[in-house]
Amino acid sequence: MRIAFVSPSGAMHRHNGSFGRSLHYAPLTLTTLAALVPDELGAELAIYDESAGPVPLDLEADLVCMTVITGTSQRVYRYADYFRSRGLTVVIGGVHASLLPDEVQRHADSVVIGFAEQTFPALLRDFRDGRLAPRYWQGADYTIAGRPLPRRELLDRRRYITLNSIEAVRGCTLRCTFCAYPAAFGRKLHPRPVEEVVAEIVAMRAKYVVFPDVNLIAQKSYARRLFAAIAPLKIWWGGLVTSAIGLDDDLLKLFQRSGCKALLIGYESVAQESQAYMSKGVNRVVDYEGLVRRLHDHGILLQACFAFGADNEDRSIFERTVEVVQRTKIDLPRYSILTPFPQTAYYRQLEAQSRIIERDWAMYDVEHVVYRPALMTPDELLEGTAWAWRETYKATRIAQRLLPSPFRTAIGTPLNLGYKGYAEKFLRFTREVMCDNSDIPQPGAPPPPLAALPAPAALPRAADAVQ
Repeated sequence: MRIAFVSPSGAMHRHNGSFGRSLHYAPLTLTTLAALVPDELGAELAIYDESAGPVPLDLEADLVCMTVITGTSQRVYRYADYFRSRGLTVVIGGVHASLLPDEVQRHADSVVIGFAEQTFPALLRDFRDGRLAPRYWQGADYTIAGRPLPRRELLDRRRYITLNSIEAVRGCTLRCTFCAYPAAFGRKLHPRPVEEVVAEIVAMRAKYVVFPDVNLIAQKSYARRLFAAIAPLKIWWGGLVTSAIGLDDDLLKLFQRSGCKALLIGYESVAQESQAYMSKGVNRVVDYEGLVRRLHDHGILLQACFAFGADNEDRSIFERTVEVVQRTKIDLPRYSILTPFPQTAYYRQLEAQSRIIERDWAMYDVEHVVYRPALMTPDELLEGTAWAWRETYKATRIAQRLLPSPFRTAIGTPLNLGYKGYAEKFLRFTREVMCDNSDIPQPGAPPPPLAALPAPAALPRAADAVQ
């Protein structure tokens, strides 16, 4: 059996878009699924991550497994329709598949709904036996405990800033109205056994790891156990938390002892009214400056994410945000546009108000405007976001934020330069560019010459790979 794992990307985040290597760490979805392939199948495996390289149209596989988010769905469908026209079987899972399974089903032989770790091996055995079901659902007894190590060796390490991404706790209990995650998967937390996380870090032989988990402190008692266990490993790590980390000095000190060097926090807005609009009750704008200072005092860099476009925000929000970013010396700011993903409370709100103006999911990448804002025009929201990117990532602005700290300058400069390139290309990605998938042949087009997948015998197991 030959299995190809494929992750298409939207135009901005594609390998030839605006995200360079310095902003990419290795994804976990496809490497984890690859690790779940039963040995008894003797399968040949290959991974194609379009954020890191092209997806070959001539790939040879019996089964193509694709992951989809809302912003990539139209491209996923184009690939899926083309591969199916060549006689390949296509399975699609991911956030968008869990949000809109009926839509996804029109382009797939089978759809995976919810998390796939427990259903994927059964799906593969069903495919082998000629009885692939149209849908597979996450079970009520779902757990992420006991998972095999991701097959990181299937990725090209030259395409990523690091292969050492690792999951500790899945899920978030917050009720942010714009977030697609709970709409797709619910709010139940799924922590991994601490000893399994530690064992995986040891197996990677890593000096630095990234935790892409939605919220590492969603369960603080678990976070304390985890990072107390990680501390003796003497590694550096970065991950995602909420601003609540600033209210817990003991946990912040533990983060420092365990090697934390960078945190991503969803600041969302410099306007407290916007926090209420998004139901982001954990954020207190008045505490932002003190939080940055405490993180820096503990040797931790901050990536703060902002989402423009709440109903209380007018054009002044862009200049106000950049002023706060510069004054508080946020190391790596990231700007986005508030986006109503399907099945979220925010989508239902805007749909009821007849304010959604864009129906092509390719534009739902959090950097384009798909609705009518309340206090500015769609063009003003887009142009203001582009201005904030350009202004923040001027060389003088970068230096102002990072200097005079040698550590923050050394770590933060390459990341800032990566975002500087992103900022300079921001407005190149028009609707025409975002929605263009003409590089993928229409279904029924003659296939190009086939290229064989690598033989599994040539691939070491993840536990044996030196990262």
